[in-house]
Amino acid sequence: MMYQRKIPIDYSCGLSIAMEVVGSKWKFCILDEISKGATRPRDLVKEINGISKRVLQNQLKELEMHDLLGKIVYSEVPLRVEYYLTPAGETLMPLIAAVNKWGEGYAPRLKEILEGEPTTVPV
Repeated sequence: MMYQRKIPIDYSCGLSIAMEVVGSKWKFCILDEISKGATRPRDLVKEINGISKRVLQNQLKELEMHDLLGKIVYSEVPLRVEYYLTPAGETLMPLIAAVNKWGEGYAPRLKEILEGEPTTVPV
């Protein structure tokens, strides 16, 4: 049986759609690493600090379902799987780059807020 949503998606709200498709702790990181050339799950686990194999597999499955990633399965022993950005996934890269730049700029302020250490970089 397919999962039934309790709250229907508001297809008229772009933010709701975006959060439905890429709203998670890991999806931007996964897409970013794949755009940099990490295509195999074991490489992604190595590059993305703190993600578990199980969570990565779930996130990859969702990104593939939403047509942001494609998958190539090689019939080798052991089985080899590689992921790639689809054209729809490529359209997210400028947004991911902008969010990354903002996050890097905000990092000192967040550290000050969470750890109580004053920063020298005004935000």
